[in-house]
Amino acid sequence: MESPTHLKSLQAVEMALRMGSMTKAAQVLSITPAALGQRVKVLEDYLGISLFGRGRSGLIVSAELAAALPHLKLAFAELEEAARELDLQRGQELHIAAPSDFAELWLKPRLGEFRKLLPNMRICLNGVGDAPMRLGKGDCTIAYGPPLASQSTEVLINDYAVPICSRANLERTAALPAATRLEGFPLLHVDFYKDDPARISWAEWIAHNHVQRTAPERGIRFRRIIDTLNAVAADAGLALCGIALLETEIAAGRIKFPCGLDGGIWSSWGFVASFPERSQARPLVRRFREWLVSESIATSTWLESVTSKPRL
Repeated sequence: MESPTHLKSLQAVEMALRMGSMTKAAQVLSITPAALGQRVKVLEDYLGISLFGRGRSGLIVSAELAAALPHLKLAFAELEEAARELDLQRGQELHIAAPSDFAELWLKPRLGEFRKLLPNMRICLNGVGDAPMRLGKGDCTIAYGPPLASQSTEVLINDYAVPICSRANLERTAALPAATRLEGFPLLHVDFYKDDPARISWAEWIAHNHVQRTAPERGIRFRRIIDTLNAVAADAGLALCGIALLETEIAAGRIKFPCGLDGGIWSSWGFVASFPERSQARPLVRRFREWLVSESIATSTWLESVTSKPRL
């Protein structure tokens, strides 16, 4: 058996069982649901058996997996315990996992300022950085989900979705009547928000703003916000997208608003940071948590100022 490949596959199986969902497991491991599914499939192909079925209530464990389940849980519990012991020997290291959009558009541009506070600190973000990647949970995991605050979590930012476009498409739409401005322009869809109860979609926005658009569900779909921004920059169409992560893009003039900023949709979910109990006592993690909350408050304040629409 090729240990590295199948260790990741076993980790994917164990995390899916722990979270009760492939999607949630993928978020915890900072990979896409498709990548997690591929890891499970690699193991299934190697073993020649199916490990999961799917029912209305979620994942269904196969008989073969059920027999191995106690050993699998124990094995990863032992690995996590070993990681905790080794964690005591770490110096100024900070390990963070976050959705790629949040990491690239919001967190990474700000980390330079945090590094100035602690010059000797080393950071590993999504497995990359000057701190070596390590086994076990990180010090901070950021995910997009229900805004549930607790001693171990911080609700960072809710999003606000409005139509966005390139400068060229702004000029094209500006000459058209507001009520029919979207007709004839390709609509781009961001699936990042598809599970949000706020129903962030073109159909919802069009109905709310009494705008005319035939077949608003049609158009190219993107899983990531970054991919959507690339398509917008290439004049591929107009996108309904959250702008909480786009302060830099907006300030640089790369993002325009063909229908203005009124009438947007506030997300029900938000970006939430979780801190494992074993990490909360570390001074570096406490400092990072305080800084992260401070930066998120600044972003929320900016978002409410540019939209003139406080989050209710």
